[in-house]
Amino acid sequence: MANFETIAKKEIAMLLKRTNVEEKLRAYRNKIVSEEDLLNQVYAVLKADDEHEDRISGALSESRGYLENNFDPNYLETANIYHISQIKKICIDYRLRFLDTRYFKGKYPQSAISKIKSLEKLHNTQLKGFKIVAPSKLFKLENADDPLLFAPIGNNYYYLIHKWGNDLHPLRKLQVLPFKNLGNLTMLLLLISWVLTEMVPNGLFTNQTGASFYWIIYLFMFKTVASIALFYGFALGKNFNHAIWNSKYFNA
Repeated sequence: MANFETIAKKEIAMLLKRTNVEEKLRAYRNKIVSEEDLLNQVYAVLKADDEHEDRISGALSESRGYLENNFDPNYLETANIYHISQIKKICIDYRLRFLDTRYFKGKYPQSAISKIKSLEKLHNTQLKGFKIVAPSKLFKLENADDPLLFAPIGNNYYYLIHKWGNDLHPLRKLQVLPFKNLGNLTMLLLLISWVLTEMVPNGLFTNQTGASFYWIIYLFMFKTVASIALFYGFALGKNFNHAIWNSKYFNA
């Protein structure tokens, strides 16, 4: 009798065995597709994804002034649409460049590639003509400042795809203000000349004092500072912000 009860309990326990969802899922999958076919399907998907990313990387490295893309207007986010005049202003204010991505020497994060892939899928198109906003030095060597990746919509409008890296220094606009135009640079040179003039001890160049001698020293300082600035500008091929914002030349 005891043996019968033991056997009955075992059979009941087997019938009430907890369900392993993973095993059930695997069994259901194996009914539909073999493991070999599954591996082949996964390989094909991964290969297609790699080819997609390679094509995007190629488009980024070979971007050449493509004027527009076939975006679906129903899926465009207005917050990401910018006119060339707005991009130009921000580039001039912060001394940035807006160039084809083929000139960009930094690295594209995976998040940027993924964003392009998702946009291409959403708009059912292949994006071309990528442009990027970044500091000049990012087009020559790697840096961590924040690039902005755009694709042209058409009619001088651009769609912001992705931003990465660190934000610009909070004082960058002030730092590059002297290079915005000739007037700003002149004001800076006048200010530096005044500071240097104030640092000159009385009687250093002459025993006489007075306003006329002060202004003579001031003009001498201004000529010296301006000469240095001009030499620096010509020697390094520097130019004002409005002249370089979309320049592809290294020494601009």
